Amino acid sequence: MEGFSVEDWMAHEASSEWDIMMKKVAAFHHKHDFAGQNGHDMGYRLALTIEELGELAAAITKGKPIEECAEEMADVLILLMGHSLAMEVDLKAAFEKKYARIMKREALQGRLGVRVTEYRPE
Repeated sequence: MEGFSVEDWMAHEASSEWDIMMKKVAAFHHKHDFAGQNGHDMGYRLALTIEELGELAAAITKGKPIEECAEEMADVLILLMGHSLAMEVDLKAAFEKKYARIMKREALQGRLGVRVTEYRPE
């Protein structure tokens, strides 16, 4: 599932909504030279993701306005899209492959809510 680099996305003629979104994230990475400034280091990127997930959790658990929750969700989405740039992974293809698998799974009731997983409790 090889994807595009930042430069590939910058040169790519976007033809779908996904491509337009990826090209925007690539433009952000290009503008700030993420690749040249250690911004594509996955250890660093995962730390940023944990930070953003914490901000999303706080917005939800503190009952912040839905607009603030949506902004935090957008931060997480942009980071994930950026991860695919940093790793040159075709995130849309990975999504489609995973979606096909999860749609075949049965739902299980976990302690905290519904789970759709291959894991089976013993």
